[in-house]
Amino acid sequence: MRTSINKKISNFFAVKQQLLQWSQKFEEVIFLDSNEHAQLHSKYNAVLAVDAFTAIKTDTHQAFNNLEEYQKTTKDWIFGYLTYDLKNDVERLTSSNFDGLKFPDLYFFQPKRLFLFSETEVTIKYLNMVDDEVEDDWQEILNTEISEEKETTSNIKISLRTSKDTYYNKIDMLLKHIARGDIYEANYCQEFYAEDAKINPLIIFKKLNDISHPPFATFLKFDNHYLMSASPERYLKKTGNAIVSQPIKGTAKRAATEFEDKKLITKLENDPKERSENIMITDLVRNDLSRIANKGSVAVEELCKVYTFEQVHQMISTIRCEVDNGISPVSIIRNTFPMGSMTGAPKVSAMKIIEKLEDAKRGLYSGAVGYFAPNNDFDFNVIIRSILYNASSKYVSYSVGGAITAKSTAENEYEECLLKAKAMRQVLE
Repeated sequence: MRTSINKKISNFFAVKQQLLQWSQKFEEVIFLDSNEHAQLHSKYNAVLAVDAFTAIKTDTHQAFNNLEEYQKTTKDWIFGYLTYDLKNDVERLTSSNFDGLKFPDLYFFQPKRLFLFSETEVTIKYLNMVDDEVEDDWQEILNTEISEEKETTSNIKISLRTSKDTYYNKIDMLLKHIARGDIYEANYCQEFYAEDAKINPLIIFKKLNDISHPPFATFLKFDNHYLMSASPERYLKKTGNAIVSQPIKGTAKRAATEFEDKKLITKLENDPKERSENIMITDLVRNDLSRIANKGSVAVEELCKVYTFEQVHQMISTIRCEVDNGISPVSIIRNTFPMGSMTGAPKVSAMKIIEKLEDAKRGLYSGAVGYFAPNNDFDFNVIIRSILYNASSKYVSYSVGGAITAKSTAENEYEECLLKAKAMRQVLE
């Protein structure tokens, strides 16, 4: 049984920072921050879940069945992640590329302590609360000093898993697949990594969030595995019977002046290559949603709308549908996973080809982090613009990718990858 208590807050930013600092004493931590991007339909300004009461951790075999059983049995808030490699549970696929991070393929937990933020208050939901546990914790949180550590990294030397020449060759191979009609579009990714690296994950996350202010920022800590994410993309959200997906395809850099920024926005809005990428993935998402949607309910609410973030402009489409009460939330995710923006079209063919061409296992990169609520609502982001860290092996990784179509050139795609990698490299170096 959960006890719910509301606390008024006068300084939203300061309390968030204190709460995040306080959370580091727990082994299981998920912090989700919308950074006040209300236009992207976030229900909460921020959410923190810590301290597992129960948990599920598994590989890809029967992963969605196990998650569905756990979610139905728990009937409570559960938070966690789905790695991209759960594609192997959905389709007859494999993952055999190099894995330096070694994250479990699926990890969810039922938090003892849960904090849900609005602009003026935080709702605290404790499981099996003991005496004055909430009040004691709240006072400890308000008395927490914000760490101002300057030393955030050591021994960081970023290496490329895929050399520039190899990248060019792989793009050429993809273009030949497209010319033959094997696929129309594929999201090809490459890994940047550092070995024997020691970082302060919390400080790195704060820096990444400060320079990006994304709508789906995430800090995750499970044992010695960390995620620091500045994701701008939602994968899937369920509110009642309504489902929303918001794939991103189309990226442009920011300019130094407002006048130049507007020119870049207009150019992106009217770029035939970027629009075709986005429209192809929008059609793929519509097809995925039609598997579980009420007949005739799938609709495109926004097509190729450009949103502006601190680092880049992004082209986002919003697709909605309605589902019956009888369909389980995990079934909805299973039928749309992995997200089309990170695969290509046709989806299965694209996943087979990029698995052969990529040099690193994606793992949590291009997977999803989020939560299921007790009423079967859920919200999950897409893990891009993110740094992953295995503290035990001292392995740091960030990956970037882009959509390859018939109109792609290796030079332009490589430059786009470097643009997307800029924020991660900046905070690590």
